[in-house]
Amino acid sequence: MSQAADNQIIVEKNPDQSRLDALNVSKWPTWQKEVSVFPWTFPEQEIAYILEGECVITPTGGTPVVFGKGDLVTFPAGMTASWVVKKPLHKHYKLDGNLISQTLRRIKAALKL
Repeated sequence: MSQAADNQIIVEKNPDQSRLDALNVSKWPTWQKEVSVFPWTFPEQEIAYILEGECVITPTGGTPVVFGKGDLVTFPAGMTASWVVKKPLHKHYKLDGNLISQTLRRIKAALKL
């Protein structure tokens, strides 16, 4: 496991299948994104397992982090960043909390509370 200390993004290169099974990754929802550049804020911690693609994410004021197919990536809650999707992205993902807490965080962020 490697960690970029200044921005707290954790990238685990090719984790063991036993680790993925323990996290129940295969049951997580999936998300896809075409080659693109876009800003993003993480209202809660997100863990993603990259099925396909290659990305560079640069936290605001931080150092770019590169990840791609086979990586398990943890993004910290509250981080704002710029994404560069270099190869089409397909990932499993898991957000901290439940639907209610996730919705409340998004409402608060939208209202800037």
